[in-house]
Amino acid sequence: MKNLFFITLTFFLFASCGAAQQKYSVSDKKAVKLFEEGFNQPRAARDPQTGGPDFRGGIVLIKKALNREPNFFEAHGTISEFYENIGQNAPAIYHLEEAIRLNPNISGTGSEYFFLANLLSENSQFEESNKRIDQFMKFQMANPELQSKAMSMQANNLFAIEAMKNPVKFDPVNIGPGINTSNPEYFPTITVDGKTILFTRRIKDDRINGNQHEDFYISCLGEDNKWKTAIPMPSNINTIANEGAPTLAPDGRSLIFVACEEYEGYYGENRNGYGSCDLFYTKRLGNRWTNPQNILGKVNSFHWETQPSLSSDGKTLYFIRGIRGREGTKQGDIYVSKMQADGTWSRAEMLPSAVNTPEAEESVLIHPDGKTLYFGSRGHAGMGGSDLFVSRLDASGNWGKAINLGYPINTKYDENSLMVSADGEIGFFASDREGGYGGLDIYYFPMPDHLKPTKTIYFEGLVFDADTKRPLPGKFKLIDLENGKEVVYSEADSLTGEFVVSLPVNKKYALNVSYPNYSFFSQTFDMKDPDGQEAFQMDVPLIPISSSQPIVLNNVFYDLNKATLRPESYIELEKLREFLATNPLLKIEIGGHTDTRGDAGENMKLSTERAQSVYDYLVAKGLNKTRLSYKGYGETKNVVSDAEIAKLTDAKAIEVAHQKNRRTEYKIIK
Repeated sequence: MKNLFFITLTFFLFASCGAAQQKYSVSDKKAVKLFEEGFNQPRAARDPQTGGPDFRGGIVLIKKALNREPNFFEAHGTISEFYENIGQNAPAIYHLEEAIRLNPNISGTGSEYFFLANLLSENSQFEESNKRIDQFMKFQMANPELQSKAMSMQANNLFAIEAMKNPVKFDPVNIGPGINTSNPEYFPTITVDGKTILFTRRIKDDRINGNQHEDFYISCLGEDNKWKTAIPMPSNINTIANEGAPTLAPDGRSLIFVACEEYEGYYGENRNGYGSCDLFYTKRLGNRWTNPQNILGKVNSFHWETQPSLSSDGKTLYFIRGIRGREGTKQGDIYVSKMQADGTWSRAEMLPSAVNTPEAEESVLIHPDGKTLYFGSRGHAGMGGSDLFVSRLDASGNWGKAINLGYPINTKYDENSLMVSADGEIGFFASDREGGYGGLDIYYFPMPDHLKPTKTIYFEGLVFDADTKRPLPGKFKLIDLENGKEVVYSEADSLTGEFVVSLPVNKKYALNVSYPNYSFFSQTFDMKDPDGQEAFQMDVPLIPISSSQPIVLNNVFYDLNKATLRPESYIELEKLREFLATNPLLKIEIGGHTDTRGDAGENMKLSTERAQSVYDYLVAKGLNKTRLSYKGYGETKNVVSDAEIAKLTDAKAIEVAHQKNRRTEYKIIK
């Protein structure tokens, strides 16, 4: 917030009265002449160091005037503004304080006190800044807009004082030469398995005006736990236009990024946009990325859309939108859009005031846990400039109060583009701090405990035909068994069958994998006690509907020693009903099984009753009885034999073996 009070005041007096008639606070003509020459120097010459207005030359001349007349308050005020313009706050503060000492009521509105308070705050002199704010607020003619800004500044100062007394642990480490170079690197995004990172690099390019543009680079984590040398994305992604602010889907196979209009209508080769900056989408099939397309639906607009973040379920997109109007582009706010049933994105809605403020929000990140939002903001109380914040989504769908990440993660400078690993342990950010490889570099640091998201691990493997071993693009649904909500939707690679699915901890999930003409696959993941588990590796063989091989319903549960279905079973049974409705010619037998513990006769009875419970549910849901039958097998068809169980020594492993035997299955009857 530049202080232009003295420059504006002096220029106005020059224009209205003429230099010869100007009345100053001093009478020394030589001092006045030097001051006026210094005042005009920024407009008369260019700074040889920066190419901008020559404020340094003006400072030299005005200092000579002050040597002759130390009480020349107009000179003190103007040289203060010149120092501020070249980023030297300490002398700017000194000279503005001198101007106020010599004339405590220069403006009549107290604005000089406000600008002094701002300089002091930028210089981390927070208590002194608040004293000057108190003085400013006493002026009855104070500018209301500056009063509002002063109140925000005072809140920032109070926060900064306490934050610096209670610093958070912060020890950033440069991510290394595999990623960082002498060029600027920033806006990192990482896959849920933590093995692939994609980021923006600004490179030199003689083909374009300005000789530089932004491209995407990608790096993989090596076996030595170091990042390999990053390589550029293919030429259908990287163009001579700018590509920036990427967000990768958790499995690394979908990418949404920003492309801006370089000149009228041009967003890069074969790309169409709606205005200013738009969001584009590309997908990896095997090792090939599709040509980017403007994302379908109602996200992109005449306005300015940037900095997207895609949720782990692939169905929610957060991004920044700046509204364009007659006065230019309004500072950005965070918006959210939902993917609709037809695959297009809904009309975007602005997040509430717990997150957005009248000032700028930027660099939004939704963590793979789906409920922890990190973002930059200039409007919430902070250290000054743009600070990093976190807000959490509660069970009712409301965003909580924004929490500042604290000092020294946040400083008086601008902080943004935070990325947090899926397990919540590591944060990544870009900084031009000393000791790097040049310009902005990407750094990482351990996340403080109170700022961590819910830990998210992952489930990976291959989907394939159980008979032919051919890869299949199976569709995944991960459902919270507690409330029945779908938390992740994904699909395997159509060429390789590879998949990665996010699994936030502290929940119990039902996983369903389906593909046309195959029986669906189900699995239970109890993440309430992951027991140090970092990932699950498991292949998914899908059985053709032409096969009579039994299919285990892993998410059907009963009350202890009873045939009563527990409510969380309905998710799986509804999936079975949908499967049968989609394949109306199929007939199935429902089979119940127990382990070998207890009386064999009782086990047979219990298994029959449990199979009948599933049968009754499906009939009640409208399926024809002629397509269904049920049978209890008791302990006669165990998956794990008693002999195998007898060899186990771990109590948990023994119980897992018995659980495999206690199951409900269905098989297709030809």
